[in-house]
Amino acid sequence: MTSLQKKHAIAAFAALSLATTLAGCAEASPDAGGGADTAVTGPYKDGTFEATADYQSPNGTETIKVTLSLEGDKVTDVEVEGASVDPSPEVIRYQGEFEDGIAAEVVGKKLDDLQVDRVGGSSLTSGGFNEAVEQIKVKAQPA
Repeated sequence: MTSLQKKHAIAAFAALSLATTLAGCAEASPDAGGGADTAVTGPYKDGTFEATADYQSPNGTETIKVTLSLEGDKVTDVEVEGASVDPSPEVIRYQGEFEDGIAAEVVGKKLDDLQVDRVGGSSLTSGGFNEAVEQIKVKAQPA
C-alpha cells in the first residue's frame, strides 16, 4: 500500500468512526422522554427547574447541568454548567462556548419550541441540553 493509499484509508476510517459516533448521539434514549408517544407538552408551572443530562463527545461521556426559569410556558432565564468529572480542555472550551451562547437561543421562547442544534460552535453539547429540557418538561408539569 502506498503512502497516499494509507492516508486515504486512515481518512476513510476516521470519517466512518465520526459518522458512527454522531449517529449514536442522535438516537434518543428510551427514558429521555423525547419519543413521539411520550412527548410532554405544556402548559407548565412557573418556576425554576433543573436537570442534568449526559451526552457523548469524542472524549467519552460528558455531563451538563441545565437550569431553566419559566413563566407562562416561556423561558425567562437559563443557566448551563458543564458538570463532567474530568473534562478535557476541548470539552471545557465547547461547553463554555455553549454556556455563553445559549441564552440568546432560548430566552423568550416557549419551552415546547426548544430544540437547539449548534450553539457557539458546540454541536454535541446540544444533545445533553435537549435531553435536560425533556426532563424539565416532566418536572414542570402541573400537579
